[in-house]
Amino acid sequence: MSFVLSREHEEFRQSVRDFARAEIAPHVAEWDEKHHFPIDVVRKMGDLGLFGLTAPEEYGGAGDFTSLCVAIEEIGRVDQGMGITLESAVGLGINPILNFGSSEQKERWLPDLVAGQALAGFGLTEPASGSDAGDTRTKADLVDGEWVINGSKQFITNSGSSMTSVVTATARTGTNADGTAEVSSILVPADTEGFVAEPAYNKLGWHCSDTHPLTFTDARVPEGNLLGRRGRGFAQFLATLDDGRVAIAALALGCIEACLEMSTQYAGERQTFGVPIGRKQGVAFQISDLAVMAEAARGLVYKAAALKDAGAPAAEFKQAASIAKLYATESAVSATRIATQVFGGYGFMEEYSVARFYRDAKILEIGEGTSEVQRIVIARGLGLPVE
Repeated sequence: MSFVLSREHEEFRQSVRDFARAEIAPHVAEWDEKHHFPIDVVRKMGDLGLFGLTAPEEYGGAGDFTSLCVAIEEIGRVDQGMGITLESAVGLGINPILNFGSSEQKERWLPDLVAGQALAGFGLTEPASGSDAGDTRTKADLVDGEWVINGSKQFITNSGSSMTSVVTATARTGTNADGTAEVSSILVPADTEGFVAEPAYNKLGWHCSDTHPLTFTDARVPEGNLLGRRGRGFAQFLATLDDGRVAIAALALGCIEACLEMSTQYAGERQTFGVPIGRKQGVAFQISDLAVMAEAARGLVYKAAALKDAGAPAAEFKQAASIAKLYATESAVSATRIATQVFGGYGFMEEYSVARFYRDAKILEIGEGTSEVQRIVIARGLGLPVE
């Protein structure tokens, strides 16, 4: 299998790169400072077709998973906050409905989501259950043909903007025969009474991304809002996260590439002792390491994406996804540290983009499965009986 991107993918890359440089780059410092979520630009991303890259034509989409990774990489190369907006909108917002929804649910929600005229969130993480997502505390009781939902979620992207139309929430809907919790997924429209997106977080990074805690207080939705089969919520989220891990790896790749580009340019311009700092081995070697990280991460990301598009066995894709996510995200954190060091004191100043990338990078090792979880998945894929 070849992981060299096609001419069509590279042409698509250039169109996304041009968009990011024209529509995002000139404004992102201000958005970051003001914690502003730029709805107008999100809609323009929709006009470019970026939210429909995994959806079939019947819902207004066109493309493949590799195209999505290309788009996330290029948007993330300019700003990670806008990159995660795209990644979450497709991977966590659209894909659960696309993969597990009924015909009626798809027809109701997908057209606007695919067109980028609306956003969907994925309510999984809770205050008491992060990596242990099976310990869901949110409950949904079936009463007179309606799900009555009570509980809370945290760190939910695209969940509280004026564009948000629906959130997929996991909830306990009963108890299995073995005594474990029966976890299901339920579609909760944004205007549901009793459903509240609490004030946005004051985050370390991803300042122009929309992220909220959610509260459900006797929130009632029709029984037909169950997504897929009852009791399959945990399995659904695991499948959703496999795709998401590759997409996060693509976002991390964009971060590494930005660090490489910024550091190379700065090292060629900044002079000390009468010569560019790029002539010093101590600097040049660090930038060389960035190039190696970018090349390695690129190979892992697009290998995993190619496996997805080729319909590879689930176990093979899962392993490739976790490997890509682990390497690319940990490399992105290292890359921002190296880039900040290359910039010296200027790297500590907010007017330089390298500081923003430094703040944005850490969450890549945490979201959609921590590095520790990825190592567990990889070890199990090798046949090790790790707990």
